[in-house]
Amino acid sequence: MKLMTGMLVTRYSHQHDIVFRIKNIVENTVILHGEDLRLEADAPIEDVRVLPEDDIRERQEEMKDKEEYSYRMFRQDYQLMKEKKDMKHKRDEPSNIARFQLPVKVLHIDGDRLYLKKCIDLYQRLGLQVHGVYLQENELPLEIDTIIRKIQPEILVVTGHDAYSKSKGGAKKELTAYRNSKYFVETVRKARMWEPNLDQLIIFAGACQSHFESIIRAGANFASSPERINIHALDPPVYVIAKIAYTPFMDKVNVYDVLKNTMTGEKGLGGMETKGLFRTGLPYVETK
Repeated sequence: MKLMTGMLVTRYSHQHDIVFRIKNIVENTVILHGEDLRLEADAPIEDVRVLPEDDIRERQEEMKDKEEYSYRMFRQDYQLMKEKKDMKHKRDEPSNIARFQLPVKVLHIDGDRLYLKKCIDLYQRLGLQVHGVYLQENELPLEIDTIIRKIQPEILVVTGHDAYSKSKGGAKKELTAYRNSKYFVETVRKARMWEPNLDQLIIFAGACQSHFESIIRAGANFASSPERINIHALDPPVYVIAKIAYTPFMDKVNVYDVLKNTMTGEKGLGGMETKGLFRTGLPYVETK
């Protein structure tokens, strides 16, 4: 079968452990993007096997189960936070005054169109307003100033594909040994120049195997991947952002509470204590 962009494939040399989507074919090399993981790789054409239809259906079911897991984990947390807020309001405020909420503005920039759509669908299920932008990783530092100026977000997500590559030379501690980490680092650094306060602009950045330390030093609140492991396409970005957006601004988002409900835990995600962004006010005035 002739290989074409968009096909789902696996690699013989890696015992078909990860499903990839063909991003591009350059001469005898196939550029691959993880179908369920935010991982970038390449392989010789002869190393690639087209995924059978039965396997595709099975993988789609697995992906759906993981998406539902992320959604359920957040809903559980949200219910606890809502009950806590309701109890406080009943104790401290008159019951006959209606309250209103200020929505959090999320900007999600992604190097993969399909992942971006899946993330936006899940954000919307969680009741979050999000502005999605597709940009290839190497374009991120060039466009971030213009996009932030236009959107003025409170939460910025910058993700896509990445990987540690021995062929690039250098040890795992060297930023140059990664496919796209340098673009995430530079993008975070430029975004942080717009708002130095870590609680006024909250940044999540990185992808599979990304250089966690450099991204955090550049100014991110949360980043992947401390132990250079693969992370799921939707987890942890959507869960982390929902947790921040629905935590009251007087409360801190405990890093451990975030990590324990992600699929990869502290191996795939790290960060620092950050204030929540959920704000309520009163009285609610109905628009005439």
